[in-house]
Amino acid sequence: MTAMPSRGAERLLGVTGSLRLLLVEDDPGDAFLFEELLTEVRPGVDITVARTLAEALDAIHPGLNCIIVDLSLPDAQELDALRQVLDHAPDTAVLVLTGLADTHVGVEAVAAGAQDYLVKQDVDGALLSRAISYAIERKRADESEKQLVEARVVARENARLERGLLPVPILKDGSVRHCTRYRPGRDRALLGGDFHDTVETADGTVHAIIGDVSGHGADEASLGVRLRMAWRTLVLAGHQGQRLLETLDAVLEHERWGDEIFTTVCMLAISPDRRTARVHRAGHPRPLLFGPDGVRALPEEPRGPALGLLPGLEWPAQDVELGDAWGLMLYTDGLIEGCVGDGGERLDLEGLLELAAAAHARGERGEALIAGLAAEAERLNGDVLSDDLAVLLLSRGEL
Repeated sequence: MTAMPSRGAERLLGVTGSLRLLLVEDDPGDAFLFEELLTEVRPGVDITVARTLAEALDAIHPGLNCIIVDLSLPDAQELDALRQVLDHAPDTAVLVLTGLADTHVGVEAVAAGAQDYLVKQDVDGALLSRAISYAIERKRADESEKQLVEARVVARENARLERGLLPVPILKDGSVRHCTRYRPGRDRALLGGDFHDTVETADGTVHAIIGDVSGHGADEASLGVRLRMAWRTLVLAGHQGQRLLETLDAVLEHERWGDEIFTTVCMLAISPDRRTARVHRAGHPRPLLFGPDGVRALPEEPRGPALGLLPGLEWPAQDVELGDAWGLMLYTDGLIEGCVGDGGERLDLEGLLELAAAAHARGERGEALIAGLAAEAERLNGDVLSDDLAVLLLSRGEL
């Protein structure tokens, strides 16, 4: 009676359908014995026999599960045969056969890339089947580890690139406090389609921007970086207000990949005496102003539409009195579009105002304030916010 393979052996082989092997063996008697031993424990195995290295290289194909190589062949000796097989079948498990006097060669073969080696005189059916199974699984493990290492290298390089693209504020005035919170909606990413930046120019004006490219993904992140860098360049070149937004609109038109892509923006310029600010909004949520009397949102008007919608638009300015102590918080809609409870109701501006007023009343300031607002928005949402999120808080004095 032919012995049937155990369920454990079937699982170890991990192969759906017939097991396909290539045996490279120049001795017909050894090849016949090999087939007999294996078919006793693994009926239905598909074995192709090659008697020379040349025949073996011609017989290699992607459907093979394992190649068993005798290291003593008429047209190749020892590790030369193995190296050529590995070159032609880099994704296939390889098992080598040695004689009693050549076990050291088997060890060298494993070091050279084979998954395992067997001494011919010690082989029986069970050992042979188990060795093939382990070789296949070890190859899979090696490939998985290799892919993991490659993925980690790529991830480190991407992270380094993305960190290099995050803004470093140009801010000399120590009386102005600068705090940011940034979290992309993409998993395992450092950059999203939201962007922000802060620049103090030679005349003492502090310029700041926050923007949100429609959608969230790698393309949107790339476009956001380009818009931010264009804004910084324009500000340092002396552009501001309507002229700056017109140029940004032109940059967006040339850089985007589809006419449906738009970007909301909120820009502000804080005067050198730090008592007033000029705000331009292009379809962006209203900033929050923290003052001695509490927290309020800036008026809805005046404002203009998002960038990229229509040519020849205007973005009127809004002048804001700040006083001696103040805080201005710019944010993207990722902060307010999360849900509140199970009813599907959005947090929106009203909910954010309530959270901000409560946090401010508790004495939260700076990093603690914006980190707490983001955390509370996520808690109310019941999960991590799905959209990109950016918050920029500029403040002076105790506010």
